[in-house]
Amino acid sequence: MCTVCGCGTQTAESKPATRGHHPRDHSPAHHHGNRHDHHHHDGDRLQAIDGWIDAGRGVAGVHVPGLSQARIVRIERDILSKNDNYARENRARFARDGTFALNVVSSPGSGKTTLLCRAIAELKDHMPIAVIEGDQQTSNDAERIRATGVKAVQVNTGKGCHLDAHMVGHAVDDLPSDRDGLLFIENVGNLVCPSAFDLGEAHKVVVLSVTEGEDKPLKYPDMFAAADLMLLNKSDLLPYLDFDVAACMAAALRVNPRLQILLVSAKTGEGLAAFYAWIEARAAAARAARAASAR
Repeated sequence: MCTVCGCGTQTAESKPATRGHHPRDHSPAHHHGNRHDHHHHDGDRLQAIDGWIDAGRGVAGVHVPGLSQARIVRIERDILSKNDNYARENRARFARDGTFALNVVSSPGSGKTTLLCRAIAELKDHMPIAVIEGDQQTSNDAERIRATGVKAVQVNTGKGCHLDAHMVGHAVDDLPSDRDGLLFIENVGNLVCPSAFDLGEAHKVVVLSVTEGEDKPLKYPDMFAAADLMLLNKSDLLPYLDFDVAACMAAALRVNPRLQILLVSAKTGEGLAAFYAWIEARAAAARAARAASAR
């Protein structure tokens, strides 16, 4: 089972990974380095639950043969608690290494990989950049990231619908520890489950495209509530769509009044300078906070 949301049943072939031990395929067909694709399965995940559990929303009305509602709630809380422990380890490691980590989340097809490729190409001469790429299957997006010239580690979640902190901790082992580096964590395309899982990042950045509908923040409020920045992508398509930008922004701010919003286009570059400035300002603030705490 995938943590608390009911997807991603662990198969017999999926060997549990524990902290400090990272199962690897050492067959001749497996490649390390830039082409090292990871298949992580946390042995602490739900292994006995057959029902559906809404992430972060409790389990009222869910019937699981052999397990009481109270037991399911305890398991759900235990899963999230374990994840939070791993997230704290990741966050401490990022602080120690001077890594500024962003958890980039969206639904499938929002254009976040295209946006990241452009951002990397335009930022890599100014700061070290690495990427953790999350997808259920394939390394297609990781290959696109690697084509920009930066290191990318693929994490395939199988039937799992999001990255968790345990997966990210292992993936970081295969990335360079560049001081004052930027780490993009591109999560699995999903506007529900990633909202509940802290990866140790400094900020969640949610990407919403103008092709998706302006009411998405109201339909999937947890993700927008958890994010610090919303990138409203594909602005170049606005002349061809019936999309109310003001209504979308109002919906997002209704869910999260502190959310910052930028209208951007990965194709034309509109708004990306503001995104880069946002990154640089927050990375600088994180460096200053680390320096102050070290005194």
